[in-house]
Amino acid sequence: MFNLQLIATASKNEVFNVKKIENIEELYEALSTSMEHSTWWDTENPWEIVVGSILVQNTNWKNVAYSLANIRREIGFSPKRLAEIDQFLLQDLIRPSGFYKNKSRAIKEIFSWFQRYNYDIGILQKKEQAELRKELLAIYGVGYETADVLMVFVFNKVVFIADKYAQRIFSRLGLNEPLTYLTLQNMIELPDTFTNEQAQNFHGWLVDYGQVHLKSDKDWQAGFLSQFTLVHL
Repeated sequence: MFNLQLIATASKNEVFNVKKIENIEELYEALSTSMEHSTWWDTENPWEIVVGSILVQNTNWKNVAYSLANIRREIGFSPKRLAEIDQFLLQDLIRPSGFYKNKSRAIKEIFSWFQRYNYDIGILQKKEQAELRKELLAIYGVGYETADVLMVFVFNKVVFIADKYAQRIFSRLGLNEPLTYLTLQNMIELPDTFTNEQAQNFHGWLVDYGQVHLKSDKDWQAGFLSQFTLVHL
């Protein structure tokens, strides 16, 4: 869909080396050689990831961590208990994350959805990607980003998560048109050869990079991606 062109300069006006990166695999490789490899969630419990993906909407992770700690202390992350918890108690537990009424409803509804599948994530992982995403998007409080995070980190699918960090990074790389979640996702197609682990890494690296290098123009220029420009085919 596009070329990425790496330009290394000896000065502001002198270009002495140009390297074209023509596909997502090569961009992935560039990130892989420059970014740390790590796990992207503080837990391997898929139910905690489900709850965290809802709580993080419109807030920061520090606030989410308080809410998750409250749930862990009070009832744990048993899906059955999360489906059956009193909604007012849940609201109190997740209050640090903000929007606690809407988020408590979303948590209750997504676990009611899991209940229909006997809380068997394996069954859901076998669903076709488009069908699974459609079901997720039909749940109250689950938008495009939340659905895709769940697709990648819970259901082991290969999806490009076109979140705000990704939108801003690709804008910096030269996509000057207005970007929304869906417009960027439709423009950036992960290769058929990509694994779920690579999809997780790609998202995680863009988030980690964005948290450091999207604070200001100076921060962007300090990062290695500032040497890339995006060339449309």
